Amino acid sequence: MADDGGADAAEARSERFRVLPERIRFEDMTETSDVSSHAGAGPGYDPERSWTFYSCLPLDLGL
Repeated sequence: MADDGGADAAEARSERFRVLPERIRFEDMTETSDVSSHAGAGPGYDPERSWTFYSCLPLDLGL
């Protein structure tokens, strides 16, 4: 029993992947941009409303 399917598949794989893609430099993968200090953020920390950001079961049940 001759199995030529494996040899053909190996040749096709070798033809397709014979060279690696070109190396990408790290500088080309990163992007830097200047942002303002506020960058569209909302108002700063508000201690009066800080409790609204926490989830607590007794608080949710009104206890």
